[in-house]
Amino acid sequence: MNRLLILGLLFCCSIYPVSRAAAQDTLSLDFSRPVNGADVRSHTWAFEDHEGKVTAAEVPRLVFRPDSALFHSRKKPLNHVNNLWLRLRLRNSGPVDSLLYLFTGWHDDLAFYAANAAGQPELMMHTGLMVDRGNVERWNHYTFPLHVRAGETRTFYVHVRNSFYRENEFLPVLYDPIHYAEFRHAQTDQYKGEVLVIQMLVGMLLVLLSITIINYTQLPDRSSLYFAAYLLGLILFFTLRLELKPFQLSFFHFCPLFKFYWDIPALLFCFYFMYMLFGNMFLNLRERYPLMEKIYRYGAVLTGILIVCCIALIATGNFRAPAMIYTWTYFFTLIPFGISFIALARRTRHHPLIRFYLFGSISLYLLTIWAFLNNTEPVPFTPLPELVGPYNVLVLGVLLQALFFAAGLSYRNKLVHQEKTKTQEMLIKQLNKNKELQRKLNEQLEELVKEQTTEILRKKMELEEQRKLQLEIEYSKKLAEIELKAIRAQINPHFIFNCLNSIQLFVMQRDYEHAQKYLSDFSFLIRKTLDFSRRNFITLADEITYLNTYLGLEKMRFEQKMSYEIVTDPSIATAELEVPAMLLQPYVENAVKHGMNNEDHASGLLMIRFNLLAGDMLECMIEDNGIGIERSRALRTLPGHHQSQGMEISLNRAELLNKMYNTGIQIEIIDKSKKQANDSGTVIRVLIPQL
Repeated sequence: MNRLLILGLLFCCSIYPVSRAAAQDTLSLDFSRPVNGADVRSHTWAFEDHEGKVTAAEVPRLVFRPDSALFHSRKKPLNHVNNLWLRLRLRNSGPVDSLLYLFTGWHDDLAFYAANAAGQPELMMHTGLMVDRGNVERWNHYTFPLHVRAGETRTFYVHVRNSFYRENEFLPVLYDPIHYAEFRHAQTDQYKGEVLVIQMLVGMLLVLLSITIINYTQLPDRSSLYFAAYLLGLILFFTLRLELKPFQLSFFHFCPLFKFYWDIPALLFCFYFMYMLFGNMFLNLRERYPLMEKIYRYGAVLTGILIVCCIALIATGNFRAPAMIYTWTYFFTLIPFGISFIALARRTRHHPLIRFYLFGSISLYLLTIWAFLNNTEPVPFTPLPELVGPYNVLVLGVLLQALFFAAGLSYRNKLVHQEKTKTQEMLIKQLNKNKELQRKLNEQLEELVKEQTTEILRKKMELEEQRKLQLEIEYSKKLAEIELKAIRAQINPHFIFNCLNSIQLFVMQRDYEHAQKYLSDFSFLIRKTLDFSRRNFITLADEITYLNTYLGLEKMRFEQKMSYEIVTDPSIATAELEVPAMLLQPYVENAVKHGMNNEDHASGLLMIRFNLLAGDMLECMIEDNGIGIERSRALRTLPGHHQSQGMEISLNRAELLNKMYNTGIQIEIIDKSKKQANDSGTVIRVLIPQL
């Protein structure tokens, strides 16, 4: 009898812990009474699926344990994927059939299951910030209705998977239908203020973007393009912020992962990549500060590589590595950016645009650092905006930076407009001076022609009166000199006409920089032309300088579609040798005209060589790769084709010089195609004896 009593007592003691554990695992509630945010952490048991291989069919066989450390009421940074299965057993101790609502938080991937009569989980709802595409309605999917009949006990399972670098509030609570409606209203009011700030920021950024695009259409500038890309990145970033706020309009509901793909890459793109490209172009660092320009350029390239790496990591499901990349990038760049700010601040007197760039940069950095230091979220010091509060401080910093940059662009456009206006005024003044110079030149030429005509008539009268051989010889010599000057007077207007046409072309094309340089070189040529017209011979050095200037003008007129080279034998003393003034220029002009029109060559090439032959004979070779002399003559026979008389005039001048000074100048024109069929171009060989 005593043995039986002892065995009975041992059996009762053995089943007591099991009954107690079962009682703790089940939450008994009267569903007919109000339930307002009841904390059920103590009855919500969990199983951590680290490998992520557990299926719903295996869940009933899992060993669930109570673990309150898994739950939290604020945001929490994640160092790994949090994959949990939760189990909640409810007993309706009330007299009526009713339901409650279970809310666990806003998670990346969330699935609700209810056990059927056989104890197997049945999927009731699958949602999550990364998977749900239900537009605005998806915010109703995060609360699970628990239907339990009176006196009945049911088991529910929740599969939570968070892979982002932060985990939202994770706290299982129960609501009755009335208090659930109040909870929804409270959640809506909680986000209204922050969402309103974001919407206002997006609106202001859109206004700045519109102004930037309008300014770019009026005054194209790469810094405006970079700033527009910076604004677009910010607009997209903050618009996607609305996707993380419940009960808001969902612009990108069709692609829930888009906001996670653009989260860290957007910070690197806006605040590093486009920031450095914009600063490089806005401050014109290449000309003003070459070392800083290299640092900003290489920094932008490195940031672009980091952006690609972050997108690749996110595509593989790794959201924490990009967050670490941005964190280390932020901390490592604080000191270099600070040094660059100090270096730029010391140059604000010489470059007024630096003030706008510095104020915009420093305002953002100071406000972000202040927000990180005074973070209200229970997380360590971090530069990630998703983990920082108050959020409005960061928004203010971004807005101030955008406003300062926009103001700097407006001021820069104003300076550029003033500079262009000043340049246009200078060009107009220079054009007026050139017109006056042209008028005076024409008057001088007319006067010269009249004087020479009078001189010719006077000499003819003397020839008729004297009729002596000696006077005939002097008359012939004087007549040849007068005809030489008359021919020279024909050459100058022809050359001036070509130059003025080139100037007019640049002005019509609004190429003011080239027009101003062309005008300067043209003025030099006018002076030299007037000077050479009074002399029969000039030094070879003057002739080379004159041809260099002329070919430089022609190269600008052909928009760099021609190249030329003047090669002089080193043994030639160019300052001592003399050549006839304006003798070579018509041949060079003819080579430019016909040497640049060869369809077989993309670019015309002109080569001028000066060699000293035996017997003090100066040889000048003018060679081009044009269409050739024969084809050029064939084109001149076409109706309406202009026939240049420059080469004929030069031949006449050579003959007159030979008569006057017995110089023996020889001119030979060679068509290269006659020597070699597959070659084209013309070679002009001029031999000038040195007296």
